[in-house]
Amino acid sequence: MSGYCLLVAAPPVLLMAGGLISSRWANRHTRWMRRWTLLSTAVALALSAAAAVSLVVHGPLDAALLTLECPVPLNLGVYFDSLSAVMLVLINFIGLIIARYSVRYLDGEPTQGRFLRWMLFTLGAVLSLVVSRNLVMFTAAWMLTSLGLHQLLTHYADRPWAVWAARKKFLISRLGDAMLLAALALTWHCFGSFDYGEVFAASAALQETPADASPLVPLIGMLFVFGAMTKSAQFPFHSWLPDTMETPTPVSALMHAGIINAGGFLILRLSPLVSLSPLSLDLLALGGAFTALLGGLVMLTQTSVKRSLAYSTIAQMGFMMLQCGLGAYSAALLHIVAHSLYKAHAFLSSGSVLDAAAARKTDLQSVLHGPRALAALPAALAASLGAVGVAAWLLPIDPSSKPGAAVLGLVLVIAVTQLVWQGLATGSRWLAVRAIVCAAVVSASYFTAYLVTDRVLLASVSHHAIAPSPLDAAVLGLTAVGFLGVFCLQAASGSRAAPWLRSLYVHALNGFYFDIPARRLTARVWGRITPTP
Repeated sequence: MSGYCLLVAAPPVLLMAGGLISSRWANRHTRWMRRWTLLSTAVALALSAAAAVSLVVHGPLDAALLTLECPVPLNLGVYFDSLSAVMLVLINFIGLIIARYSVRYLDGEPTQGRFLRWMLFTLGAVLSLVVSRNLVMFTAAWMLTSLGLHQLLTHYADRPWAVWAARKKFLISRLGDAMLLAALALTWHCFGSFDYGEVFAASAALQETPADASPLVPLIGMLFVFGAMTKSAQFPFHSWLPDTMETPTPVSALMHAGIINAGGFLILRLSPLVSLSPLSLDLLALGGAFTALLGGLVMLTQTSVKRSLAYSTIAQMGFMMLQCGLGAYSAALLHIVAHSLYKAHAFLSSGSVLDAAAARKTDLQSVLHGPRALAALPAALAASLGAVGVAAWLLPIDPSSKPGAAVLGLVLVIAVTQLVWQGLATGSRWLAVRAIVCAAVVSASYFTAYLVTDRVLLASVSHHAIAPSPLDAAVLGLTAVGFLGVFCLQAASGSRAAPWLRSLYVHALNGFYFDIPARRLTARVWGRITPTP
């Protein structure tokens, strides 16, 4: 076994080893468990960085370490490319920070050892998912991730709402598992293999000769898409995430280290296979766009910081899935990295930013709904278009060659417009100039990061161009209209005289009641309880 292969396999094995310690022993030897947690996560990060360097030197790795003679031959090993390297380093980096935070956060609790044990187990499962060599290993790691997260969500078993949320998440996860298992069986039936290398090679051949594809191939893509949506809290499977806020804060941050991103990683990893089903990608784009708009609206009404962050995550994951559905895989990975870092920090600092966030929200509302706001909006839009256009022109970006560039560019313009609008609406010339400069810097930074990510993923995701269809045009149109509608709604939200806005606020505050079916299903399976959020 080569040293390169050991570097890749060692981080998940190291963390999973800590997760196999018994909870009783861990609680009795809390001091030792703390030291092992900090040491193992630090070593795992160092090994992950070394593996990334080895990737640059030696290239991608596809190595079978063990062959099991089952009814179906199964080659256990590691599959390591640029996508795996980015996720491996990202997860280990955030995991180390969460581990250090958890040691202090749960200091003095008699069950801290158990918590650290399951945290290491969950991190190890996520890392195993990232470096898995085939679909069987991926599915097993997917299920182990759910097992570890369930144990963390029920850490405070005396809190009825925490138990209730964990049970709801358990049911939704089992639905996702069933979809992955069905896709697994169909993949073997159509391709005769579970190994990524063989499946991707066969998928590339089918892209050249689509007539040779089995009628079941689109169904495989659909199952993988719906399985990814359950893990990444996409509508209609999203309601479990906001209800998990009773869990310790490190768990909320941990979910953003890789668990909530697992759905996006699934689509990125299997993009050569999923791309064979354009209908699946269209449904993913529509579902992601609707989830992003829903999460964004509900987030604005939440009074709890952690629930607001949870709905923000739903919105961000929806936008990431929209990017995957449009075939903008490089933009999706960039979104995963940026959102993971930002949201993990936001959860870990949620206790200290409450007053500051409230103050910023109040100041922003007073500015954007002042007398100058409406007059400043056209100028802000023009400045944003100029900033984004100049940045795209200066950097070597060809929008016509990038999937979904029109819609994603529109979303970027809307986001930058919000930034510029705040500066122009104040009436201060200095703040206006600063806002426009910031918009230009943000646009240039995003395009630069996108080009770097696109270069990194050059050989790791599908670049197959799908011929546009009327359904694709409808998806793009509906998505653009939806984001423009939400922007206009936010601009008009200061008008308290409008009864329909007050009514919309009440419905959004309750998540538009989309969680009722999931609650009823949970009550039917587990029995009714009366949680108090």
